[in-house]
Amino acid sequence: MTTAAPEAPSTAPVTEPAFPVLPVIPGEHPREAPRLAPLEVIPGKALYKQILPGIVQAPLDLLLAAGRKSSLWPMTFGLACCAIEMIATYMSHYDLDRFGIVPWPSPRQSDVMIVAGTVTKKMAPAVKLLYDQMPNPKWVISMGACATNGGPYTRYDRVLQGVDKIIPVDVYVPGCPPRPEALLDSLLALQELVMEERGSTGR
Repeated sequence: MTTAAPEAPSTAPVTEPAFPVLPVIPGEHPREAPRLAPLEVIPGKALYKQILPGIVQAPLDLLLAAGRKSSLWPMTFGLACCAIEMIATYMSHYDLDRFGIVPWPSPRQSDVMIVAGTVTKKMAPAVKLLYDQMPNPKWVISMGACATNGGPYTRYDRVLQGVDKIIPVDVYVPGCPPRPEALLDSLLALQELVMEERGSTGR
C-alpha cells in the first residue's frame, strides 16, 4: 500500500484584505480620522500685524455707532407732569451717567429729544424748531400718553394728537406718567436701535 507524500507548505505570500477589519463596536471611521485631527493654526502674516502687534480690526461704522450709543445727550426740557419723572430719572438714584447718557441744556449739541408731556398746538412750533436745531443724527423719545396720542386730553382740539404729527419718533414710552424705570428702559432700547442703524447716515 502506497501513501501519498505530505504536501509541502505553500510559500505564497498571504495578501491582506483591501479594507481594514473594523471592530465590533466601531469608533470613528479609519478613513475619517485624519480629517478629524486638529489642524495647526498659523497666525496671519499681514503687514499691519507685523508693524503693530495686538491691533484690533473693526468696521468704522461699528466704532461710530458704539461712540454714539455710549454718549447720548438728551435735551433738558419738559412740557407737563411727565417732566417730573424725567427729572427723577436724571437723579443719582438711577445714575444715567453710567450708560454715557448726559443731559444737555442746548439743542446745538444734543442728539436725543425727550418729549415729556402734553404738546399743545401753541407749543408745537417751538418743539419743531428745537428739533430742527439739533444736529444729525438725532433721535426722539415720546414719553407718556400725552406725547404719544394726547392722553386724557385727546378730546380737546388745542392738544396735538401725538408728537409724531410734527417730528419723527423712534421710541414710545407708555404710561401716565411713566415711571423712571420705563424711561431708563426706553433709553436702553434707543441704544440698541443706534447699533442696528449703524449703516445709515442719520436723519
